Amino acid sequence: MVVHALPRRLSLGVARTARAGYRTLASLPRIATALTELRDAAKHLERLATFAAEELPEIVYQLEGIREQLAAIENRLGGRNGQEPVTPAARRSGSRPPS
Repeated sequence: MVVHALPRRLSLGVARTARAGYRTLASLPRIATALTELRDAAKHLERLATFAAEELPEIVYQLEGIREQLAAIENRLGGRNGQEPVTPAARRSGSRPPS
């Protein structure tokens, strides 16, 4: 019995291997498409990172200007909640006037 089952097992194994090989070959175009899309996405992320690196210093500069303008307005209005007005330099350093 075992002798008769061996050729059948071998032929089933070869058939399974052939089907798996066919599925692998059939999926290659999809894999290639996915890799191309991944490469394009990486290029786009690189462009975005470059843009952010170039623009970030300008944004920080503009925010510092806005902070100074708001501090000047605050000082003109007499400080916050009746407190002593805080200078922009003291605000950046995190120090507060003594209470």
